[in-house]
Amino acid sequence: MLTYAGEADVVKVNVVTAGERTYRFDVTLRHDDTGWDHYADKWEVVLLDGTVLGTRKLLHPHVNEQPFTRSLSGVRIPNNIQQVLVRAHDSVHAYGGQVLTVDLPAK
Repeated sequence: MLTYAGEADVVKVNVVTAGERTYRFDVTLRHDDTGWDHYADKWEVVLLDGTVLGTRKLLHPHVNEQPFTRSLSGVRIPNNIQQVLVRAHDSVHAYGGQVLTVDLPAK
């Protein structure tokens, strides 16, 4: 029986202030990775207008580790921004799974 991996979903985001308008993002993804042919290969921190502020590349499939969490430090966000999107990407479908809108921590 064949099984098909769907789109990559962002299921949880934790944001930590690391400095003046600089943040660390701990992001949990869920995707039914099948191997090198179809896996979640990155996630991004994005402004509401689509501007990408940071990308965490995922260098291998996580077939037996679902969901999984990876971090990205040093994400600089402009002063006037209070919310960002976190979206995931997979090697077959590109974008399209669950995206989370995240409020940045208060100073």
